[in-house]
Amino acid sequence: THQSHEVGQWFRDFGVQKITVSSVQMAEYFAKDGWNNITIAFPVNVLEMDEINALAKSIQLNLLVESKKTLRILEEKLECEVGVFVKIDAGYHRTGIPVENHDEAKALLDCFDGMKNCRFDGFLVHNGHTYKSKSANEVKRIHLDSLQKLIALKKHFVEKYPELKLSMGDTPSMSIIKDFSGIDEIRPGNFVFYDLMQSELGVCAEKDIAVAMACPVVAKHKDRNELVIYGGGVHLSKESIKVNDKIVFGKIVLLNENHTWIKPSKSFYITSLSQEHGIIQLDDAMFDQLKIGDLIGIIPIHSCLTANLQKQSSFRIL
Repeated sequence: THQSHEVGQWFRDFGVQKITVSSVQMAEYFAKDGWNNITIAFPVNVLEMDEINALAKSIQLNLLVESKKTLRILEEKLECEVGVFVKIDAGYHRTGIPVENHDEAKALLDCFDGMKNCRFDGFLVHNGHTYKSKSANEVKRIHLDSLQKLIALKKHFVEKYPELKLSMGDTPSMSIIKDFSGIDEIRPGNFVFYDLMQSELGVCAEKDIAVAMACPVVAKHKDRNELVIYGGGVHLSKESIKVNDKIVFGKIVLLNENHTWIKPSKSFYITSLSQEHGIIQLDDAMFDQLKIGDLIGIIPIHSCLTANLQKQSSFRIL
């Protein structure tokens, strides 16, 4: 999520030696900072084989597959060994082999026999459907259901592959669950910052959110008590959540000269978002308080997308 060498160093300080990314470009970025064990938790794009080979020659690279076709292309075009995780679908239904379908998993695993450059490392899952939960208890239920099915899948193959790992990653589950028995590695990328979606899900408090977008006020319209900020879909993404039955695209915090958050006594949100513009409706007191040229902080709906969109340009850790 953070896409930052500096933040990555914080993890090193706590003894973390492996990192998960979502693209080849992110893997290249972190490899330049000395990360030597990187998993790209996105199905392999076989059009990026030149870049993949370059990475695999310099680091321990781990890739993700969900089909025999992709695996065979990898084996044909790889120039050195990589670790390979098999993508498992435990209910999110985005991609991957269904967790209950042991026969389909076996058909894919059988392809590893005799392969020189593809080493089977284990099963990887992302329970993204926890983001649609209505409560922390529902998040726990989804996690436990997924875990039980993953453990059953592992038992089915562990005799032949005694070193196979289970890799799980979704911030809601990883933030709530305390016992990770049966899981070999976790990948809760969003927890490094959290965001408004996570606080609304109940997996963190708003005080735990560690990121905001600093946006300048560029226009004011007294007739409708609306503020216009330079902060639109190209900065924050157009992801939204419903708060008090209204669709919102981010929440206001005020910033002092040190960019420290100051919570307004009343909550205000971005209620309309276009490419560059963000529209915020205020009460009289807040409308009069904020001036053109002021910087205000916007807690993003989804910090992963905001971090990716902004990177070093105007994205600030506050």
